[in-house]
Amino acid sequence: MSAEETSNAKSTQGAALATELLSAGYAGRAVVQELSIRVEPGEVVSVVGPNGSGKSTLLKALVGVVQVLSGKVLLDGKEITNWAPDAAARAGIGYVPQIDDVFAPLTVRENLEMGGYLLPLREVPGRMTHVLEVFPQLARMLSRKAGQLSGGERKMLAMGRVLMLQPRAFILDEPTANLAPALANTLLEDHIRQLSATGASVLVVEQRARAVLAISDRTYVLTGGRCRLEGTPAELLASPDFADTFLGGTRHASEPAAE
Repeated sequence: MSAEETSNAKSTQGAALATELLSAGYAGRAVVQELSIRVEPGEVVSVVGPNGSGKSTLLKALVGVVQVLSGKVLLDGKEITNWAPDAAARAGIGYVPQIDDVFAPLTVRENLEMGGYLLPLREVPGRMTHVLEVFPQLARMLSRKAGQLSGGERKMLAMGRVLMLQPRAFILDEPTANLAPALANTLLEDHIRQLSATGASVLVVEQRARAVLAISDRTYVLTGGRCRLEGTPAELLASPDFADTFLGGTRHASEPAAE
C-alpha cells in the first residue's frame, strides 16, 4: 500500500460512510476524480460547489446509480463500490434524490409503507411509529395524497420514507431545490438535523451554501470534479476566497449562492 493509500485508509477509519480516491462518471469518462470524503455517525457533512462541479454525480456514485471507475465506497468499513441501488439500500444507504422522491398518487401512509418494502411486514408498523416520532407533522397527513402536499411536506415525506429502513447513512441531493427561502431554512435547520439525531451520518449536496454551512459539521468544496477545500464552517467562512467564490461576498443567506 502506498503512502497516499495508507493516509486515506486512516482518514476513513471510524466513518459510517466514506470514499477513498473515488473517480466516477459516465461512459468511462470521469466527472469526479480522486475524491476522499468521510461522514461519521451523527454527523452532517455538506458538499457545495458551482454548477457542473460533480456534486450530484458523487452522490449517485455512492448509491450505485453512476459507475465508479476507480477507488472505493465504504459503509462502516465494508466496501460497497458499484453495488446496485437496492443492494446499497439493504446495506444501510438511504438516498433522497432531488426529484421523483415520493409516489404522488399514494397517500402519506402508503408512501411510508413503500419505504419499508425490505422489512418483514410485522416490523412496518413499529418503524412507521418511529418515523412519526422523528417527523410528527406527518402524523396529521397520513390519509393525504403525496401529490397534494406542499414542496416542504413532500421533502419531509421523502426523508421519512427513507428513514423507514433506519439507514446508517442518509444521502440527500439538493433537498431545498424549488422551496421558498423560509421553508428551505426550516428543512435544513430542523428536519436534516433530526436525521443526524437518529445516529445516522448525513451527506447533503445543497445549493444554498451559506444556509447549509450553518447546519453542517464539516463541508467539502468541489470544483471541476475535485475537492478544492475541506473544513468546518468556521474555517471556510474565515477564508476570503471561499466567501467570494461560493457565497457571493455579502449575498443574503436565503439566496441560492452555489449549487
